[in-house]
Amino acid sequence: MVQVIWLVVSVLALFTVGYFGYSRYLAQFVELNASNETPAHKYEDGQEYVPAKKPVLLGHHYSSIAGGAPIVGPITAGLIWGWVPAILWIAIGNPLMGAVHDFVSLSGSLRHEGKSIGYIIGEYVGEEGKNMLLWFAFLTIILVVAVFAYVTALVFQKYPSAATASILYIGLALVFGVYLYQFNGPFIPGTVVFVSGVFASVWVGIQYPLALTQETWIPIILAYAFVASVLPVWVLLQPRDYLSSFLLYAGVGGALLAIIVGTLVTTPAEPLQTNIPAYSGFWGSDSFGVVSPLFPMLFVTIACGTISGFHSLVSSGTTAKQLNKETDARLIGYGGMLGEGLLAVVALSAVAVVGITPEGATSGVGLALPNFAAGGGILLTSFGIPESFGAPFMALVMVSFLLTSTDTALRLGRYMLEEIIGTPESQVEEVATNRYANAGFQSVVAFGLIASGTWTPLWQLFGSANQLLAALALLTATVWLANWSANKQLISTGVPMAIMSTITILALVYLQYYQNLYQGIILGESSEAVWSLGLQIAIGTVLIVLALSLLRMGYGNIQKARGGRTGAPATDGGRPPDDD
Repeated sequence: MVQVIWLVVSVLALFTVGYFGYSRYLAQFVELNASNETPAHKYEDGQEYVPAKKPVLLGHHYSSIAGGAPIVGPITAGLIWGWVPAILWIAIGNPLMGAVHDFVSLSGSLRHEGKSIGYIIGEYVGEEGKNMLLWFAFLTIILVVAVFAYVTALVFQKYPSAATASILYIGLALVFGVYLYQFNGPFIPGTVVFVSGVFASVWVGIQYPLALTQETWIPIILAYAFVASVLPVWVLLQPRDYLSSFLLYAGVGGALLAIIVGTLVTTPAEPLQTNIPAYSGFWGSDSFGVVSPLFPMLFVTIACGTISGFHSLVSSGTTAKQLNKETDARLIGYGGMLGEGLLAVVALSAVAVVGITPEGATSGVGLALPNFAAGGGILLTSFGIPESFGAPFMALVMVSFLLTSTDTALRLGRYMLEEIIGTPESQVEEVATNRYANAGFQSVVAFGLIASGTWTPLWQLFGSANQLLAALALLTATVWLANWSANKQLISTGVPMAIMSTITILALVYLQYYQNLYQGIILGESSEAVWSLGLQIAIGTVLIVLALSLLRMGYGNIQKARGGRTGAPATDGGRPPDDD
């Protein structure tokens, strides 16, 4: 067994080098300039384009990207294949691929008026490519909403105290938004008062837990996400994410510090060492007995924590519309992804301390959620905090990630469909672009996916689609850079794009055609309904076709752009002039 501290130290070392070295180079590479006017200032409308202070926006961005996936994925992968493959993929892949993905998605959006990655690729490969990517993203968004709503409901059922605390801090966020934006209250004193209120809500939640079933919580959470996604960002999104960020920093930072203190200074409740195998073999088995190969399945099982396509939608959807200065993108884009990587390390460390096995859990999400909170409670005993308080606190930390990601995803889905339709020309299109109808449609479809009861295939499809979306976002960045200037190198985005495209397409082929079609339907080994497996296969096939088509179109554009165009970046973000 290995002390957990070495997992933390190794990742922190690599992340530090990445942030102070590689991210500085990338910031110079895309020519960030603090004096340039950002889209948030240029198009400020009090609704979507609203400049935010760096700590406020960092809180929103970090809260939005760090959902349940960087907790569920690393734990599941660590238990199936061992903690060594999981930690290596996080430690190496995050600073070289995931953080680069988030940063260039945000930077590219800044150069294109705060528009989404779909709009950006459309500028270079045409309207067809734009719509294909936006439909891909829209389908992925619905999967995100379904997965996060399901997971949040499960946490609320397991930890009713977290439900009460969450309701209280949402109420505090609404008041804080009015305090900041309507009454122009002083920022720092307001932060102290309202953050104190958020931490006090943890104690209130423990005293007055709100116990409901998971089935009851799911529609409530989707209804909340619907309301939150249609409100102006200053009403709830910005203030709530800023306040909850203090919970997140305390949870992630506190757990990391607790590992160090518990190893070097104090004696925690249990030894802080890895109680799960370092390597379980290339062919790993999950709690259902399903055997999966380490390659490519490890890399889509850890759907976040290393690289996530959902982040490109956040970066180019809400964050780019709120960035106060271009130079803030380095901390928020690159640094925010490193922060999610640390959350993944905390999750893996927590379950390693608990030391459960795949056979002891009912499913990936079933083992990840309770044991993340339980393991986090054990880590916090290094500070003398009793497990009876530490576990509910870590549950609330997890819910803070989940809730913000859920309603942010719905808001991003609105943006995707609005960009696909453009100016509505029919009554149907007017309904589709209506914020209430749009968000309501997504909520209903997400509920339908959850109600089908097919959690395991849903998670696998989400992971594969999410990672494939990351490959397409990196393709978008590579196309943008190729058209910006012939002197720009394409290795930083092109190599990760090629790697992720290969991994995710192979994973989708394995999942849909071998596991679902051959084993599930033809051999009849799956307990899932045939119609559900058929739906999974259909969606997976559509995703593969869309991705291959976009990769072909993007590659053709890069070849054309590098066929003779040179010169300085264009003023409109790098779009080359039309050929005469």
